[in-house]
Amino acid sequence: MEENRTKRPAAFLDRDGVLIRDHGYVYRPEDLEILPGVLEALRWLKERGYLLIAVTNQSGVARSYFTLEDVERFHVALQEQLRSELGFGLDGIYVCPHHPDASDFMYAIVCQCRKPSTGLLEQAAEDFEIDWTRSFLVGDKASDMECARRAGIPGIQVLTGQYEADSEPSATIQSMAELPNLLAAHLDA
Repeated sequence: MEENRTKRPAAFLDRDGVLIRDHGYVYRPEDLEILPGVLEALRWLKERGYLLIAVTNQSGVARSYFTLEDVERFHVALQEQLRSELGFGLDGIYVCPHHPDASDFMYAIVCQCRKPSTGLLEQAAEDFEIDWTRSFLVGDKASDMECARRAGIPGIQVLTGQYEADSEPSATIQSMAELPNLLAAHLDA
């Protein structure tokens, strides 16, 4: 008998520069710094029934800067901090460790999970019943916005100043602190 599950919208969230400070190839738990406004935005999304799903390219694995186990340890620390601060963590964290120019031949592939490809979102769709009509992706790079377009969902770009602005994001914000107001205005429209 198939379980009847209700579809929920997903907030697909890039990790570095959106959820945490991007120091460049962040993998050590002691370097974990959740950005201002993130906790409030996650709480707002959770209260409205969104799945909270991180989707992150981690080419540092492919470049042999750190291991996939290091990334997993970092994500355990991230989840622990979120649970401590909010009482809940992310519903899922999906990682692409590949890069076509990798120094580690095991990860030197052209894959379907590295954003802007949609493989990480597709993996999440296998694990969750997602309402794609109400889902969106928040990222700070043009590749994140291209991933959203390919998935057929809105892409909201965080303008950190670290990366070039995408030419066609669905919306832009300066930080996750602005996300609830942006979404509330859209939901009320």
